[in-house]
Amino acid sequence: MNNRVKEFRERAGLSQAELARRVHVASPNLSAVENFQRVAWPKLRRRLARSLKTTESHLFPDERRQDDNH
Repeated sequence: MNNRVKEFRERAGLSQAELARRVHVASPNLSAVENFQRVAWPKLRRRLARSLKTTESHLFPDERRQDDNH
């Protein structure tokens, strides 16, 4: 699954550790999401979008399209 978490995090000027703290996950878990090794669960997607001041569909465009097809 493709996502834009790293792009939005860097735009916001946040370190990976700071964003992980804000969304209440361990830094390695956030790293795994950013590097497409792990899919973010729905609650984490909401937290990330809120923390990065964007929408879930902007952060996870591929997942949104798949959700729309079901």
